[in-house]
Amino acid sequence: MKTANSNILTEIATLTRTIEDDYPELQKYLDESRSTLPKGNFNKGELDTEELENYRNSLKNLISKYNN
Repeated sequence: MKTANSNILTEIATLTRTIEDDYPELQKYLDESRSTLPKGNFNKGELDTEELENYRNSLKNLISKYNN
């Protein structure tokens, strides 16, 4: 599960960087979205995979809606 989370986190970082570099006008939505960052027991290195996937998908949707 840690590998899956790691891959999702990498994709989230890539999407965030894409928004910052290619769509700076969308950056204002990143601050709002960060309040939805996944919850988990960080002391034990746990993250909720479903929450990570939801956040990743919200970033993808943000870019997709902007391009349409």
